[in-house]
Amino acid sequence: MPEGVARRVMVFLTEDDVYAHHTVAEELLRRAREGGIAGATVWRGVEGFGANGHLRAARLPDLARGLPLIVEVIDDEASIERFLAYVDEVAEGSLVTSEEVNIARSPATTS
Repeated sequence: MPEGVARRVMVFLTEDDVYAHHTVAEELLRRAREGGIAGATVWRGVEGFGANGHLRAARLPDLARGLPLIVEVIDDEASIERFLAYVDEVAEGSLVTSEEVNIARSPATTS
């Protein structure tokens, strides 16, 4: 992806979120790759809570299930709009944020 303006989408999930026998994060990452998205990362949180206020933390062994996950995707506006259709299908009800970002440097590609 060249330098310039792009869009970043973040989908907030937990490890417990499942779609078609896979985690929602795995499914979104697969669809991002197949859809030609420029870049995607799945982040695992060590602690967090959502709208229900239920604490999820790696430091509490009895609550270590379902840790927070964030799927972060960056690409141009048109590609992100196509990806958001997948999010609507796979991650219904999840918190999704979207913002404009500036690409300052594009990594070198290898053949």
